[in-house]
Amino acid sequence: MSLPAPMFDLSSVTASERIRWAVDEFGDGLILSTSFGVQSALMLHLATQIAPRIPVVFIDTGFHFPETYRFADELTKRLDLNLRVYGPRLSPAYYEARHGKRWEQGVEGLNAYNFDHKVEPMERAVRELGATAWLAGLRRSQSSTRENLGFVQVQNKITKVHPILDWDNRAVHRYLTANDLPYHPLWEQGYVSVGDWHSSAPIQPGQTEEETRFGGVKRECGLHELSGRSDFSI
Repeated sequence: MSLPAPMFDLSSVTASERIRWAVDEFGDGLILSTSFGVQSALMLHLATQIAPRIPVVFIDTGFHFPETYRFADELTKRLDLNLRVYGPRLSPAYYEARHGKRWEQGVEGLNAYNFDHKVEPMERAVRELGATAWLAGLRRSQSSTRENLGFVQVQNKITKVHPILDWDNRAVHRYLTANDLPYHPLWEQGYVSVGDWHSSAPIQPGQTEEETRFGGVKRECGLHELSGRSDFSI
């Protein structure tokens, strides 16, 4: 699979122009993913200003904080999101009865948990929605695993576009403030990154953002990890 070649340097244009390029390039094949995390209101607002009916995929693992579900409802209503919710094939109770607390079973168990609860549901969403490209709000400043990402990346045969890849926390804050958009409710309790309740923690002195997830064992949940086979970027 080859990357589409933009007619301009994506690093020299605005985030909105990157989204506009993706909309023009991929049309109805373009989706947007969201975790309804700490700063998710930014990408949801930015993208829907340009593509109001873009399918917004939310992977409901069944283990989100109550505050996340309420935040999702708030933003869905306010931004009139075309929300598409996908989840794992087993309920949390059934999964834990069968496998135990896999997120506590080392890297191998954590990887299996992440595949079942995040990767497989996202792959299903891509298939069912007929997606050929995926907008994601990853930023290089978030973690060491994202420092070398490109604005356009092929990951496992789907094109991913990262419109705010070069934004820092100050730029995010300015945008949220200028547009009267909220942070996730747990931001006020010291959470700088929010995922499942069992794998997210408030930041402690001396910690980096990525160390607050999965007990510092790893940063990525699998949704944004490269396969090492057909992945490249510009």
